Amino acid sequence: GNILENTRKEILSHKSTCSRRGCCWSPQSDANVPWCYFSPNHGYKVSEPPGLPSPSLFGDDIQTVLLTAEYQTNNRFHFKITDPNAKRFEVPHEHVKPFQGSKASNPSYTVELKQNPFGLVVTRASNGKVLFDTTIGPLQYADQFLQLSIRLPSSNIYGIGEHVHKQYRHDVNWRTWPLFSRDTPPTVDNLYGAQTFFLCLEDNTGASFGVFLMNSNAMEFVVQPAPAVTYRTIGGILDFYIFVGNTPEQVVQEYLQLVGLPALPAYWNLGFQLCRYGYTSLDEVKEVVERNRAVGLPYDIQIIDIDYMEKRKDFTYDKVNFKDLPQFASYLHAHGQKYVIILDPAISTQSMDDGSPYGSYVRGSDRNVWVNQSDGKVLVGEVWPGETVFPDYTSAEGTDWWVNECKLFHDMVPYDGIWIDMNEVCSFVAGSKEGCADNKLNYPPYTPKILDRLMYAKTLCLDAVQSWGKQYDVHNLYGYSMTLSTRKALDTLFPGKRSFLISRSTFAGSGKFGGHWLGDNAASWDQLRWSIPGMLEFNLFGIPYVGADICGFFDDTTEELCRRWMQLGAFYPFSRNHNGELHQDPAVFGSNSLLVNSSKHYLNIRYTLLPYLYTLLYKAHTRGDTVTRPLLHETLPAVDNTKFPALFSISVHQGEPVQLKKVWVNIPTPEEKMGLHLRGGYIFPTQNPSTTTEASRKNPMGLIIALDINNEASGDLFWDDGESTGDLNSSDFICENIIFSILYLRTTFNNCLLFHIYKVGVIKGLKLELGKSYTIQWTLKMNVNERFDCYPGPNATLEKCQQLGCSWEVNPDIPSCYYSSSNPYLVENIDYSDSGIVATLNLDDSRVRANEAYTAPISTLRLEVKYHLNNMLQFKIYDYQNSRYEVPVPLNLPSSPLNSSQERLYDVSVQIKPFGIQVRRRSTGTVIWNSALPTFTFSDMFIQISTRLASQYIYGFGEHEHPNFRHNMSWHTWGMFTRDQPPTYKLNSYGFHPFYMGLEEDGNAHGVLLLNSNAMGKKTSILTHKIMDILSSLQLIGRPVMPPYWSLGFQLCRYGYANDSEVSQLVEEMKAARIPHDVQYVDIDYMERNLDFTLSPRFAGLPDLVNRIKADGMRFIIILDPAISANETNYPAFTRGVEQDIFVQWPDTKEILYSKVWSFLPNVQINESLPHEDQNYVSHCAFPDFFRNATTEWYKKEIAEVYNNSDPSKSLKFDGLWTDMNEPAAFMNGAMGGCRDDLLNYPPYMPHLGYRDVGLIYKTPCMEGLHYLPDGTPARHFDVHSLYGWSQARPSLVALQAATQERGIIISRSTYPSSGRWVGHWLGDNTAAWDQLHKSIIGMMEFSLFGISYTGADICGFFKDSQYELCVRWMQLGAFYPFSRNHNEKGTRRQDPASWDEAFEDMSRNVLNIRYTLLPYLYTLLHDAHADGSTVVRPLLHEFVADRNTWDIDEQFLWGPALLISPVLRENDRSVVAYFPDARWYDYHTDSDTGFRKQFQNLSAPLDHINLHIRGGYILPWQLPARTTAYSRLNAMGLTVALDDAQSAAGHLYWDDGVRIGTASPSSLHQTLLWLGTAKGGSIPGDTQADNTKPKDVNWGEREQTLGWKGWTWPRPFRGDRSELTFRGKTEVKPADQRYRNVILPD
Repeated sequence: GNILENTRKEILSHKSTCSRRGCCWSPQSDANVPWCYFSPNHGYKVSEPPGLPSPSLFGDDIQTVLLTAEYQTNNRFHFKITDPNAKRFEVPHEHVKPFQGSKASNPSYTVELKQNPFGLVVTRASNGKVLFDTTIGPLQYADQFLQLSIRLPSSNIYGIGEHVHKQYRHDVNWRTWPLFSRDTPPTVDNLYGAQTFFLCLEDNTGASFGVFLMNSNAMEFVVQPAPAVTYRTIGGILDFYIFVGNTPEQVVQEYLQLVGLPALPAYWNLGFQLCRYGYTSLDEVKEVVERNRAVGLPYDIQIIDIDYMEKRKDFTYDKVNFKDLPQFASYLHAHGQKYVIILDPAISTQSMDDGSPYGSYVRGSDRNVWVNQSDGKVLVGEVWPGETVFPDYTSAEGTDWWVNECKLFHDMVPYDGIWIDMNEVCSFVAGSKEGCADNKLNYPPYTPKILDRLMYAKTLCLDAVQSWGKQYDVHNLYGYSMTLSTRKALDTLFPGKRSFLISRSTFAGSGKFGGHWLGDNAASWDQLRWSIPGMLEFNLFGIPYVGADICGFFDDTTEELCRRWMQLGAFYPFSRNHNGELHQDPAVFGSNSLLVNSSKHYLNIRYTLLPYLYTLLYKAHTRGDTVTRPLLHETLPAVDNTKFPALFSISVHQGEPVQLKKVWVNIPTPEEKMGLHLRGGYIFPTQNPSTTTEASRKNPMGLIIALDINNEASGDLFWDDGESTGDLNSSDFICENIIFSILYLRTTFNNCLLFHIYKVGVIKGLKLELGKSYTIQWTLKMNVNERFDCYPGPNATLEKCQQLGCSWEVNPDIPSCYYSSSNPYLVENIDYSDSGIVATLNLDDSRVRANEAYTAPISTLRLEVKYHLNNMLQFKIYDYQNSRYEVPVPLNLPSSPLNSSQERLYDVSVQIKPFGIQVRRRSTGTVIWNSALPTFTFSDMFIQISTRLASQYIYGFGEHEHPNFRHNMSWHTWGMFTRDQPPTYKLNSYGFHPFYMGLEEDGNAHGVLLLNSNAMGKKTSILTHKIMDILSSLQLIGRPVMPPYWSLGFQLCRYGYANDSEVSQLVEEMKAARIPHDVQYVDIDYMERNLDFTLSPRFAGLPDLVNRIKADGMRFIIILDPAISANETNYPAFTRGVEQDIFVQWPDTKEILYSKVWSFLPNVQINESLPHEDQNYVSHCAFPDFFRNATTEWYKKEIAEVYNNSDPSKSLKFDGLWTDMNEPAAFMNGAMGGCRDDLLNYPPYMPHLGYRDVGLIYKTPCMEGLHYLPDGTPARHFDVHSLYGWSQARPSLVALQAATQERGIIISRSTYPSSGRWVGHWLGDNTAAWDQLHKSIIGMMEFSLFGISYTGADICGFFKDSQYELCVRWMQLGAFYPFSRNHNEKGTRRQDPASWDEAFEDMSRNVLNIRYTLLPYLYTLLHDAHADGSTVVRPLLHEFVADRNTWDIDEQFLWGPALLISPVLRENDRSVVAYFPDARWYDYHTDSDTGFRKQFQNLSAPLDHINLHIRGGYILPWQLPARTTAYSRLNAMGLTVALDDAQSAAGHLYWDDGVRIGTASPSSLHQTLLWLGTAKGGSIPGDTQADNTKPKDVNWGEREQTLGWKGWTWPRPFRGDRSELTFRGKTEVKPADQRYRNVILPD
């Protein structure tokens, strides 16, 4: 019939043989798939008389078989198939005996017998799922070929051994695993033991079952995709046990109850062990012992391999090289250490070296204890000592002989435990020295796929005879029987003590008597990795005391491999470093080596946790628990053993919760670290470690309490004297020797708040009695630094606090009302994918705090995490059931994620309960975002989220006046809401930038942007966060606008110019003083009654003035405010605005919303002595809604009309626009007639803004004002208020460029993330005060973070009269503002450079000439920012982040990477303290190498001097200065080449015409030079007499052929090539402190 390919049963591979067997033949392309397979009707049937109709496969078929089945327990079913007519071999197991109990009363399984063909079907009773179905293939039962196939419910198959399984779960793609114990290094072949148990995980509920075949003959275990498995054995009977459980752990427990629960090792067995095959003497062993003691390595056991023996004979020792071996145990015992010997089974037949008989052989021969050949003669083989015989441990006589030999040797050489090896059994000759007979035992009809395909290869003849039977049947029991005999010997030697026993060869039940190591592995990374599945499998087999040879046995290890293996091996239950090549004990790598220190660190953790490990082994011993446990035993759905499960865990290294659940994470593991986490919900008993367990057991004990998400934990401890035997479950024994305490912890405090408490938690004074259980409860007194403000509003009281369910304690400057419970949200329906995470957040009603209606948490939220780029992710939390406002700012996001899971720089996890998000840097493990905090809430009008920070170094957030660049973390709240507020400490100012940069302790940095435009405090506010590195921040929001070259010139303005003549006079005075002056402004004075787009009669000559100064190389900028006067009879801007419906409206009536700003009513007398806000003659104003497309067109037309007026005499040919008052500002609170929506204007929660009592409408329009987004969606001013300046930015630049047809520049007062794409910014209406100099540097550095490179402060101050010295110092500093403008208000004195004295003029001229000289460098930096997102004004930490001194420096700054500016910022100072990071620094003024490195230096700074330094390694382009950039751009250019320590430097230049719209692209480099240069030390041709002790600068074009290139003359256009400049000439290297000049660029 048609048989599915994946259900085929393999028979033979030859077609003719297949046909003779009555089977089906079908060749396949996949060689793993059987070509010859059974037909469906093949096999036995249940009948009278029974029959086997199919042809025989291998002969001697048994025609009638007997099925015997037993419902032994509710979870264990047993059946066996035997020959009713002949006795066949059955395993004489020590523990498994005929069942004597009664039938199971309520089995968890049902069994169905299939008739024809015969089959057994075992089903889970609870759900009807078929677990075990033998009808997939026919039963085969011949004398030497027995086979049963089983269909399984899933492919989740674990177990069967011993082999190297490269993964824990079996690959079911047609794999055959032979089982026949064999001495061979770990490979995929049959290895040392025979373990026939497997576990099958049925589904993701945890339901599992296990199958065990009690058979010791050679066999195969076949897995196939059906899924199905086949047991194929060549002898014995089919004796199956099926174990049904609700969890994998329960199945293992059921299995071990059958074959024998594991032995409990002595406590000292858990200590670290050293061994080596190849010790040449006892002195060498002692050297190893001493050097590892000397480094303080925890180390309990020393083992010596067969090297100690005389000619490798058991029970002897080398009396030359190991002559002091009888005293060795005492030597170790004196330091609390133990000595373990090795014994092999093979016994030499040769005499001793001195000719005397070998006693062990003689005594064994006398007692006939050897394995015999089939003819009755002793079988002779060959192993380590040469010719050998083999003890029959299955005979009572053989066991007694072995016990006696162990005792005799112990009397001679004391030891503490035994390691038995080579007991597969191994012989170095095949079969025997006489060979093996040609019979069906040595050459069976079917040979399993064992190594060498020869049954007696490297072992005994299969017809050899032991007490239990033929070697054919008992071969796989040899190691098991030796284990039994050795355990008896140890019990005799150490009565009442557990001692030590490990065996290489094992069988089912071996774990009842001893442990196992994974054999003679190799020093390879594969073997390190494969040791983990090996340990997990032996825990299934009931041998939890297991481990691999740490660092590898064969081959020479490497330091890295051994270090990593020592880290892993510290958590092997059996932890031993053992090899046969070069020494690899930890101390041999050096007493203070990384390997030693790492090994000590993890072994100390091991020894600290030994009480926990000992308790686990006790539970294995008493219940059958696993110790080394796969994750699938604890968490479902099943996960592989490298994935974080759905568990709350705590990092052992950091002592902090790790919010990683059900997610793959790349855990950073620097050289000395490995991943180590504690699962929340558990209590871990600990003990202070020492270098031995004997010493550590005398130390104080403790508990590590790891709370789960329910704030609970439990644990237990088994404790006794560490070595006694006896009934450990007896009450008498417990009372005397055991504390068995179950400790439950409940706390009223949330686990995720215990950042510092997790580091150390000490509970003292607990007087625990033996044998009792305890519950501990306490309330944690939290560290004040862990407090989160529960009542951020004003006037907090105890009563208000308690109404919110929060705690109250008055502390000055610290929140008195603080959260004492976790946030009320939990995660459900979480979905992880390669592109991100989606989850539902539900409100836990039982944890909801008291709230007002509009601050009541929304019950269901959606979380979306998107992995946009390898260095950028976004998470968004929103109410998916109700539409809410979202910020309409377009971001540069990929349409689909552009990242790979392997290259991603971060890992994200979501904490389930309470909800939290954690973002971790993959390379270091640093948590850069962790919001699993009590503050999270999401309501209609109150949204709050908090995060833990990676360090105290946080920069950004704005716009505010910050006293330092780095935030002071001592409980400060910064409100954000755009407002016409001059810079004042703690008051929200013009812009809105919810972005911060965080430095991590290792110098890495990250940025966080909260995309929200509603009023907020620094800690409160819809939740769209984007986390990224700093450059990708500007990639996200858009890179800064490229200013025109002329805008880098010096600029002058003043609010209060009386008329155009005053402006004209100022220009002439500056020109006469020869002070560089590129841009002139007029403030609103030029307007008629402060109306936009008008010209006052007092400034009738302004158009001519603008044309005149432009003809002289200058530029002109006008100011515009957004508010448009409405009290006019003929004001075209307002009239057209009304016609085009472009103004902000009331929401219901759609009428225009009016307020008051600058414009005056006509024909009124202005009282200049009164504040403008108090004037009652201010007109009504409307606010253009710049979100609307129609407004952009209206604005463009109005600006064009100013530029090209119908009356040419009124055309103002401006070059840039200054947009002011666009927060938007008003001179009243709200609107004419009052505001109408108290809920919006006075929300339930008022953020920490200035004038909180006035509400959100302080100096701005009403919050219910209605805007329309470009797609027509209505938006409340409440939501978009802080976007007003942003919405004006792009329309302003579009209108400017349309009018002027040049690049132009916009200077805006109000900004939002991405405003920098269109505008620059000045820092607002500052004050003429000394502190403002420092704060301007901070402001510029912050706006560099915000993506607005073209920025600066009003030089000399806007408010108040400036002072001479203050203005001098400010002119010096301001010369290095990217936007360099001197500006002040009316009523104060003039402060432009020409208004002081000649000395002031000279100082201003000199510093501005330096600026103009360096403008090519500044222009290049601004282009870099525009093209790549780099910063221009740059804090030192951006360049020297490895130097922590730079993290706090904000009184100096850099232009780009290369120019260090150190201004004087304090009155009367004539020196300045400057910091010089680790680089070569040249004094700009003297050209000398300062020699300052990594130090603060007090520099001279007379009044006419600002300290400037050039960083070595950079080339700075420059140009001779002139009065304006129009003239300076005609001058010769040059390079300043500052060599670094390596005598090299590099730099580049961006150059274009300076005004065109757009910048050069790679495809259109006409008129653009983009040049990269590298300079290397060496003399310059033609300048051999140059002074090489100082740097010199020479102009391009001064000499031709300097470097073999032709000079050029401006205005010849540059080519768009990249050229490389290299100094050539003499090969000698000049002193390292030189710079070069005399450099000509190619044309």
